[in-house]
Amino acid sequence: MSEPIRMRTARAVIRLLDVEEAELLRRYRVENREHLAPWEPLRSDSHYTLAGCQQAIEAGLEAARADRGYPFAVLTPDASEMIASFTLANVVRGVFQACHLGYGIGRRHEGQGLMYEALDAAIRYAFGPLDFHRVMANYMPRNDRSGRLLERLGFEKEGYAKRYLKIDGVWEDHVLTAKIRTQA
Repeated sequence: MSEPIRMRTARAVIRLLDVEEAELLRRYRVENREHLAPWEPLRSDSHYTLAGCQQAIEAGLEAARADRGYPFAVLTPDASEMIASFTLANVVRGVFQACHLGYGIGRRHEGQGLMYEALDAAIRYAFGPLDFHRVMANYMPRNDRSGRLLERLGFEKEGYAKRYLKIDGVWEDHVLTAKIRTQA
């Protein structure tokens, strides 16, 4: 990761956060704590503190440097507010060339097509500069909105995993999907 990763869409700037921007992340997490809780693991109180956000950003920057994961922030064009986040995580290179995609959007920004816009850019980046062959994304069957978003982005269902991830304290089933790069 020699130069900063930056993507632009019609309504957003997408990039890794700098440690000095931890307040942006903290505000997003605090404002969306209840909204995102049903779709995320249980979070400790430190997850919502400035120090916790600084640690998360530092860990994310190190993961990107090591090509293990890329935690992106989706920001307003002036970078004054965090709209959403997504991570290209669990990077595996070699013969697999794949990652998992996880994402969430702030309550105030739902239903405007912003997550589609951001993830469309993310997938192009994943198949372009990051040179992935496969991007996998999984969702809980009750999350119809996420299922429709992934389908619209071209992800195909590949399976069903019972009690796959512990979300909000409960082992949840997940629909497994993936998108494969079309060219070699």
